Amino acid sequence: MKKRGIYQIKDSDKKVKEYTLSILTEDKAGLLNSITIIFNRRKMNISSINASSTEVNGVSRFTIVVSSTKEKITKVVNHINKLIEVLGAFLYEEDEIYYQEIALYKLSTKIFLKGDLIEKIIIRKYGAKILKIEKDHIIIQKTGTKVGTQKLYDELKKFGEILEFARSGRVALSKKKRKTVNFIKQLEKTKSNKLNI
Repeated sequence: MKKRGIYQIKDSDKKVKEYTLSILTEDKAGLLNSITIIFNRRKMNISSINASSTEVNGVSRFTIVVSSTKEKITKVVNHINKLIEVLGAFLYEEDEIYYQEIALYKLSTKIFLKGDLIEKIIIRKYGAKILKIEKDHIIIQKTGTKVGTQKLYDELKKFGEILEFARSGRVALSKKKRKTVNFIKQLEKTKSNKLNI
């Protein structure tokens, strides 16, 4: 029986778009390397990658964002599905998932001497929050899409130097009704996909 997540390629899938891969795996060391090698061999750049636990003990989720044609990324997904420790790899377009990223901005406290304009921009316009205030710097946190966190970055840049900036990889959940625990139970019933978790 074939694993779920194997996709048929259509002739119209030649346009480059941003895709999100959600990969359920056994919690084993070295698996990230095996997955990234598949992208490297095809000279595909990963925009972001996030590894996290799931609601099922012993099962991890890799969320990978990549810009590609559907034809090319579908071949990657099919190849990832063949890895022994991979329970299922799923391909999503942006409208098929709920997703968020976290961005942290370290700003000099001098930027806040310009009045409450910065605070109005941060809190009211972008829904960010002040995470930490130190003597010489302030840490701001914004949760949202990459576009939203980048817009705040661009706005803050106008007021002075940003000391440091970091953005997390995407965290995403499917809009489909699939439950991870039910998916794992289905795999356990098949003889070809015995789980060892």
